[in-house]
Amino acid sequence: MMAYRIKEIMFTEEQIQEKVLELAKQLTEDYKGKSPIFVGILKGSFVFMADLIKNVDNHELRVDFMRASSYGNKTKSDGKVNIKLDMEFDPKGEDVLIIEDIIDSGYTLKCLHEYLLNKGAKSVKIVTLLNKSERRVVDIKVDYVGFEIPDKFIIGYGLDFNEHLRNLPYIGVLDETCLGEEE
Repeated sequence: MMAYRIKEIMFTEEQIQEKVLELAKQLTEDYKGKSPIFVGILKGSFVFMADLIKNVDNHELRVDFMRASSYGNKTKSDGKVNIKLDMEFDPKGEDVLIIEDIIDSGYTLKCLHEYLLNKGAKSVKIVTLLNKSERRVVDIKVDYVGFEIPDKFIIGYGLDFNEHLRNLPYIGVLDETCLGEEE
C-alpha cells in the first residue's frame, strides 16, 4: 500500500463550497426558464457536479454522464481522446453544459464540445471547477471557471492519483515524489 504525501492544501472544503455556490448562482441566472442537460465527465467531475446541481435553482435541469479521457494511466495528456461512455439523452436541440473537474491541455473538452455540437446540440457550454490555462495546448472557450490553478498535480474532491484520494474533502497538491512516473 502506497503512502501518499500531501504537499499543501490548495483549496479548503469551505473555499470549494463557496465557489460552487457562486457558480450555481450564475448557472441559475443564465439558464432560468430553460431545461439544460448537465453532463458530468466521469470519473473526476462527479463530486463537483453533485454539489453543483444541488445548488442550481432550476428544477427543469437534467443530468447525464460521459466518460472520456486523454490521460489513460498517465499524469500528462497525450492528445488522443477516447470516448468510453456516451450520454443517454439525445443532445439534438438541447442546451448542454459539460461539467468537468479540471481542464489541463484542453484536448478532451475540445473533442467533447465538437462531438456534442455535431450531434445537434443547440448550445454547448463548459463548466470547470479548476482551470490550468497555462497548460492549454488547444484553443477552447471555458464558459464558467471556479479557480485558475498553477501547473501542479492535484488530488481530492473527485481528482485522483491512480484512482486513489478522490474522497478527500479538499483539493491538495500531491508531493511529486509520490508520482513515480517519468514526465
